[in-house]
Amino acid sequence: MINETFVASDPKSAYEQAVEKYGDVVTLVSAKQVKYEDGRLRCEVTISVPKDVFMEKSLLNNVTVNDAPEQSEDEALLAELSELKKQLYFMKSEMLGEDDKSIVQKIKALFMKKGIAQSWLDGVFSALTGSNILDDETLLVSYILEEIDESLAVKEESLSAPKVMMLVGPTGVGKTTTIAKLAARYSYLMDKPYKVALLNLDSYKVGAYEQLAHYADIMQIEHLTVDNTDAFVDGLELLSEYDVILVDTAGMSPYDTQKLIKTVEFVQTDIPRNIEVNLVLSATVKYEDMDDIYNNFSFLNLNSVIISKFDETKYLGTLLNFMLLYKIPMSYFSIGQEVPDDLLVASKEYLLERFIGDLDEE
Repeated sequence: MINETFVASDPKSAYEQAVEKYGDVVTLVSAKQVKYEDGRLRCEVTISVPKDVFMEKSLLNNVTVNDAPEQSEDEALLAELSELKKQLYFMKSEMLGEDDKSIVQKIKALFMKKGIAQSWLDGVFSALTGSNILDDETLLVSYILEEIDESLAVKEESLSAPKVMMLVGPTGVGKTTTIAKLAARYSYLMDKPYKVALLNLDSYKVGAYEQLAHYADIMQIEHLTVDNTDAFVDGLELLSEYDVILVDTAGMSPYDTQKLIKTVEFVQTDIPRNIEVNLVLSATVKYEDMDDIYNNFSFLNLNSVIISKFDETKYLGTLLNFMLLYKIPMSYFSIGQEVPDDLLVASKEYLLERFIGDLDEE
């Protein structure tokens, strides 16, 4: 398969360029917004096509094929220094006596078994080249946990200004239930009662409207359903006096190109308020799915991650690895099915305590 990148003002147009060129054989790889040197935002959509189709139809044009942005001299120098540091670490590991080497390898194997990527761990170990921390198992574990704590990001809860919160994510992660928990929290559990409304964009899931409407009726808050961008703009205008508008979207596979592009159209709608996009991610996410989930939702300009289904697993290493690799701030944790009780403001301490408990079982 050959990857090719198309650029346009919006992802739908870029994707249509790819389809026009290659037909229905294209597969979406990723899509993202990029700010160019002229200050304008453009959408880059990368697709994959069979090699024979690419060779047959691809001609020299302005489309970028697997081009990485050129590095500045400073960036190139920093990359070389980082690589050199890693090589020194590996050389030291090879020259260590068997007892010392076993400490490094044992701790690395432990964290990798719990889901932390080798690439991230190698970066941490290489920074310790020449340090006696590598010779002490307890110190080494403590150091890695401190590095994890430093690397995690948390988005502070703030309702100081009116906002629109859109929840996106794969099918079955609990977006609708999470929205109900947020609505109840903002309406009844804060320092003051905020005026909250629900807006439903999920016209795919059977019963989606009824489920959200049921929560809205119980909490006695406004609820609207829309199915196109014009109706979305009208709905937001109708709800302009509300403090928080919570937007539920269709659950989708990371590979469902049409739903992803339609969601982008809603996100990029020209409205007075910014839309805060929150990826709802299950604590049970599989390592193999992490890259696909991030690559196909990241072009929505994610503001935070809301982690659901804490109650369905005690193994949190893969989730923790996701947060370390992609550096998206966490905002809330959903820890059960009860509305609104099973929702926590995200904290590093809670996630690390759960992870360390799993680590201690070894």
